[in-house]
Amino acid sequence: MSWVAILMGSQSDWSAMESATEVLGDLGIEFEVRVSSAHRTPRETAEYVGDAESRGCGVFICGAGLAAHLAGAVAAHTTRPVIGVPMDAGPLSGFDALLSTVQMPPGIPVATVAVGRTGAKNAGYLAGQILALGNDELAERLSEDRTQNREKVAEQNRSVQASLNSE
Repeated sequence: MSWVAILMGSQSDWSAMESATEVLGDLGIEFEVRVSSAHRTPRETAEYVGDAESRGCGVFICGAGLAAHLAGAVAAHTTRPVIGVPMDAGPLSGFDALLSTVQMPPGIPVATVAVGRTGAKNAGYLAGQILALGNDELAERLSEDRTQNREKVAEQNRSVQASLNSE
Protein backbone atom coordinates (compact mmCIF):
# COMPACT_ATOMS: atom_id res chain seq x y z
CA MET A 1 0.00 0.00 0.00
CA SER A 2 1.13 3.53 -0.68
CA TRP A 3 2.08 5.74 2.21
CA VAL A 4 1.77 9.43 3.10
CA ALA A 5 4.52 12.02 3.49
CA ILE A 6 3.79 14.82 5.95
CA LEU A 7 5.93 17.93 5.64
CA MET A 8 5.75 21.04 7.78
CA GLY A 9 7.54 24.33 7.43
CA SER A 10 8.79 24.39 11.01
CA GLN A 11 8.63 22.42 14.23
CA SER A 12 6.07 24.89 15.59
CA ASP A 13 3.56 23.38 13.13
CA TRP A 14 3.77 19.97 14.82
CA SER A 15 1.07 20.72 17.41
CA ALA A 16 -1.45 20.97 14.55
CA MET A 17 0.05 18.47 12.11
CA GLU A 18 0.19 15.74 14.73
CA SER A 19 -3.57 15.30 14.30
CA ALA A 20 -2.98 14.12 10.70
CA THR A 21 -0.67 11.40 12.00
CA GLU A 22 -3.28 10.32 14.53
CA VAL A 23 -5.88 9.84 11.78
CA LEU A 24 -3.43 8.02 9.52
CA GLY A 25 -2.34 5.77 12.39
CA ASP A 26 -5.96 4.96 13.28
CA LEU A 27 -6.60 4.04 9.64
CA GLY A 28 -3.48 1.86 9.47
CA ILE A 29 -1.74 4.04 6.89
CA GLU A 30 2.04 4.31 6.97
CA PHE A 31 3.52 7.80 7.02
CA GLU A 32 6.71 9.81 7.41
CA VAL A 33 7.03 13.25 8.98
CA ARG A 34 9.64 15.85 8.00
CA VAL A 35 10.35 19.50 8.77
CA SER A 36 11.22 21.06 5.44
CA SER A 37 10.98 24.67 4.36
CA ALA A 38 10.03 25.93 0.91
CA HIS A 39 12.25 28.97 1.50
CA ARG A 40 15.03 27.86 3.85
CA THR A 41 15.67 24.38 2.45
CA PRO A 42 14.23 24.40 -1.10
CA ARG A 43 16.76 21.96 -2.57
CA GLU A 44 16.33 19.48 0.27
CA THR A 45 12.54 19.75 -0.04
CA ALA A 46 12.66 18.96 -3.76
CA GLU A 47 15.07 16.07 -3.16
CA TYR A 48 12.84 14.61 -0.46
CA VAL A 49 9.78 14.79 -2.72
CA GLY A 50 11.60 12.91 -5.49
CA ASP A 51 12.93 10.33 -3.06
CA ALA A 52 9.56 9.82 -1.36
CA GLU A 53 7.83 9.41 -4.71
CA SER A 54 10.40 6.81 -5.81
CA ARG A 55 9.75 4.88 -2.58
CA GLY A 56 6.00 4.73 -3.19
CA CYS A 57 4.59 7.80 -1.49
CA GLY A 58 1.03 8.21 -2.70
CA VAL A 59 0.02 11.52 -1.11
CA PHE A 60 1.84 14.52 0.35
CA ILE A 61 0.37 16.57 3.22
CA CYS A 62 2.05 19.94 3.73
CA GLY A 63 1.48 22.33 6.62
CA ALA A 64 2.84 25.86 6.65
CA GLY A 65 1.92 29.30 7.90
CA LEU A 66 2.41 32.92 6.86
CA ALA A 67 3.56 32.80 3.19
CA ALA A 68 2.62 29.08 3.22
CA HIS A 69 4.45 28.13 0.04
CA LEU A 70 5.42 24.61 1.10
CA ALA A 71 2.44 22.80 -0.45
CA GLY A 72 2.90 24.66 -3.73
CA ALA A 73 6.64 23.99 -3.76
CA VAL A 74 5.98 20.28 -3.22
CA ALA A 75 3.25 20.23 -5.89
CA ALA A 76 5.74 21.76 -8.34
CA HIS A 77 7.90 18.64 -7.99
CA THR A 78 5.31 15.84 -8.16
CA THR A 79 2.13 14.79 -9.89
CA ARG A 80 1.01 12.93 -6.76
CA PRO A 81 -1.83 14.54 -4.80
CA VAL A 82 -0.73 17.33 -2.45
CA ILE A 83 -2.92 18.46 0.42
CA GLY A 84 -2.15 21.87 1.93
CA VAL A 85 -2.85 22.67 5.56
CA PRO A 86 -2.66 26.41 6.34
CA MET A 87 -1.36 27.04 9.86
CA ASP A 88 -3.15 29.42 12.20
CA ALA A 89 -0.18 31.64 12.94
CA GLY A 90 0.90 35.22 12.38
CA PRO A 91 -0.96 38.50 12.58
CA LEU A 92 -3.83 37.26 10.38
CA SER A 93 -4.38 34.02 12.34
CA GLY A 94 -3.90 31.83 9.27
CA PHE A 95 -6.04 33.74 6.79
CA ASP A 96 -2.90 34.73 4.87
CA ALA A 97 -1.72 31.10 4.89
CA LEU A 98 -5.12 29.94 3.64
CA LEU A 99 -5.01 32.32 0.69
CA SER A 100 -1.39 31.41 -0.10
CA THR A 101 -2.19 27.71 -0.05
CA VAL A 102 -5.38 27.82 -2.09
CA GLN A 103 -4.19 30.23 -4.81
CA MET A 104 -2.23 27.94 -7.11
CA PRO A 105 -1.57 28.44 -10.82
CA PRO A 106 -3.44 26.21 -13.29
CA GLY A 107 -1.82 22.80 -13.66
CA ILE A 108 -0.24 22.74 -10.18
CA PRO A 109 -3.18 21.92 -7.89
CA VAL A 110 -3.08 21.78 -4.11
CA ALA A 111 -6.15 20.43 -2.31
CA THR A 112 -6.58 22.84 0.59
CA VAL A 113 -8.28 22.02 3.88
CA ALA A 114 -9.25 24.16 6.86
CA VAL A 115 -6.76 26.19 8.88
CA GLY A 116 -4.90 24.53 11.76
CA ARG A 117 -5.50 21.31 13.67
CA THR A 118 -8.94 20.62 12.19
CA GLY A 119 -7.52 21.02 8.70
CA ALA A 120 -4.64 18.68 9.50
CA LYS A 121 -7.09 16.08 10.76
CA ASN A 122 -9.16 16.38 7.58
CA ALA A 123 -5.95 16.17 5.53
CA GLY A 124 -5.34 12.77 7.10
CA TYR A 125 -8.84 11.66 6.18
CA LEU A 126 -8.55 13.05 2.64
CA ALA A 127 -5.22 11.27 2.13
CA GLY A 128 -6.89 8.07 3.33
CA GLN A 129 -9.77 8.53 0.88
CA ILE A 130 -7.34 9.10 -1.98
CA LEU A 131 -5.38 5.96 -1.13
CA ALA A 132 -8.62 4.00 -0.64
CA LEU A 133 -9.44 4.41 -4.34
CA GLY A 134 -7.14 1.44 -4.94
CA ASN A 135 -7.49 -0.34 -1.61
CA ASP A 136 -10.77 -1.99 -0.59
CA GLU A 137 -9.54 -2.77 2.94
CA LEU A 138 -8.72 0.88 3.57
CA ALA A 139 -12.09 1.90 2.10
CA GLU A 140 -13.77 -0.40 4.62
CA ARG A 141 -11.79 1.12 7.51
CA LEU A 142 -12.88 4.59 6.40
CA SER A 143 -16.48 3.41 6.23
CA GLU A 144 -16.21 1.97 9.75
CA ASP A 145 -14.81 5.29 10.99
CA ARG A 146 -17.81 7.12 9.52
CA THR A 147 -20.16 4.66 11.24
CA GLN A 148 -18.43 5.27 14.58
CA ASN A 149 -18.76 9.04 14.08
CA ARG A 150 -22.49 8.69 13.35
CA GLU A 151 -22.90 6.58 16.48
CA LYS A 152 -21.13 9.22 18.60
CA VAL A 153 -23.48 11.92 17.33
CA ALA A 154 -26.52 9.72 17.95
CA GLU A 155 -25.32 9.07 21.51
CA GLN A 156 -24.79 12.78 22.10
CA ASN A 157 -28.33 13.43 20.86
CA ARG A 158 -29.74 10.76 23.18
CA SER A 159 -27.88 12.36 26.09
CA VAL A 160 -29.23 15.83 25.31
CA GLN A 161 -32.75 14.49 24.86
CA ALA A 162 -32.55 12.61 28.15
CA SER A 163 -31.40 15.76 29.98
CA LEU A 164 -34.28 17.74 28.45
CA ASN A 165 -36.83 15.08 29.40
CA SER A 166 -35.60 14.96 32.99
CA GLU A 167 -36.19 18.69 33.55
